[in-house]
Amino acid sequence: MNRDVVISGGGPVGLMLACELRMAGVDVLVAERLPEPDQTIKAGSINLPTAEAFYRRGMLPALQALVQEDMARMREFMKSRGAPTGKMVPPVGHFAGIMVSSAGVDFEDPAFRDVGPAAGVVVVRQQAIEALLAERAAELGVEVRRGVELTGFEADDDGVTVHLGDDEIRAGWLVGCDGGRSLVRKGAGFDFPGTDPAVTGRQALVELTGAEALRPGWNHTDGGIYVHGPMPGRILTVEFDGPPEDRDAPITAQELEDSLRRVSGMDVRVTKVHTATRFTDNARQASTYRRGRVLLAGDAAHVHSPFGGQGLNLGVGDAVNLGWKLAATIRGWAPDGLLDSYTSERHPIGEWVLEWTRAQIALMRTDERAKALRHVVTDLLNTGDGATYLAKKLSGVLHRYPIEGEHDLTGRGAPDFAFADGTRLGEHLQDGKGLLLDLADSPDLRGTASGWADRVGVLTAKTEPALTGVLIRPDGHIAWATEDGTTAGLEPALHRWFGEPA
Repeated sequence: MNRDVVISGGGPVGLMLACELRMAGVDVLVAERLPEPDQTIKAGSINLPTAEAFYRRGMLPALQALVQEDMARMREFMKSRGAPTGKMVPPVGHFAGIMVSSAGVDFEDPAFRDVGPAAGVVVVRQQAIEALLAERAAELGVEVRRGVELTGFEADDDGVTVHLGDDEIRAGWLVGCDGGRSLVRKGAGFDFPGTDPAVTGRQALVELTGAEALRPGWNHTDGGIYVHGPMPGRILTVEFDGPPEDRDAPITAQELEDSLRRVSGMDVRVTKVHTATRFTDNARQASTYRRGRVLLAGDAAHVHSPFGGQGLNLGVGDAVNLGWKLAATIRGWAPDGLLDSYTSERHPIGEWVLEWTRAQIALMRTDERAKALRHVVTDLLNTGDGATYLAKKLSGVLHRYPIEGEHDLTGRGAPDFAFADGTRLGEHLQDGKGLLLDLADSPDLRGTASGWADRVGVLTAKTEPALTGVLIRPDGHIAWATEDGTTAGLEPALHRWFGEPA
């Protein structure tokens, strides 16, 4: 093989996956058709599992610095609108443009326990995340070829022959991280069922005259929806008149101005466009994320409208789940079924995101029935229970994989336990391996795990919870936990997720 893995697509998902593979010693090549990073306006926030994924790989300080930059830009916008510019507390988020304040959220709910410092990372631009991951990939020695497009491939039982421009590369595996129109998905014959688009959305960073007439935030009107802010010059419109005739046509200042005028009813002028994009509510998902030696991640596996900001989060989650499993398969220690668990664990979360975005489109409509329903949902979301429910769903703290085990934590993302020595769990997961927490100084616990020492580290520590032992997978999810000091169930869990002992 020329390469262990070829990844088609060098956006955040492809780069995150490449970093995870390279940490495990896998030879990986990333092929990206764009010669330079795409600066088109995209996602502007991340959820807790995404922030934790960066935290567990040592990138939290850099991510926090990016958050400070974006918060400064938000303050600039608020100041321009005459709003207070003191300490800003971001809202929980929105559902169909219904903003929900964090003031009503019960953060004492057990789902939020031990969330750690990653919980403070919310507002950060996708382009900044991509730049951070590109730097990380370079540090790890990942080869990223820009301006090189995948033009075709042939897969067989032993590998994949990949055509990159004039080059032909033989790889063990091919992963499509090449977006919603994925050539990899189409070429490998993945089905892609779902619902057709019904709306046209436009998002842009522009220069405006008459902007003072626009209300900041999300606004529902008889013409659709418009958003102004929270960054200077950012506008978004949604019109319920069907999908665009040509999504690839250049977006002009006139098109953006006309849409904003139709929806807002205000006399505004778009004088300059810095970046702009169209989007729809096309919602589709591959029924499986693997066909033989070809896999999908990110938008190649699932597409949906951007409402709720879950697209980037969903893709990073795919990459973190897939990375260690594919590396284990390549290195020869993966137990039976490990790689197929990628689809069984990630597909339900993607399915939820598609349903979540479809529901928001239904609630955003401008007819009288949708308006009446929106009033009801607004009232519900402004209750304590409603705000807390939305916060738990949007933050990702409820994500749970179908992992067998009796303890309530099994399958959940590991809480960021604070240890007696002043460290936290996230600081001990930076090597990309599994970790067994020995919280009762148990020789039996350590002895049981000794055969997997090359794949599972052991940390003997003290912490407040009643837990006595926790087995954590490389992606940060709990594979086994106990409170009674015994090792019952530990060895089967080690076999299930880390193969045979060395």
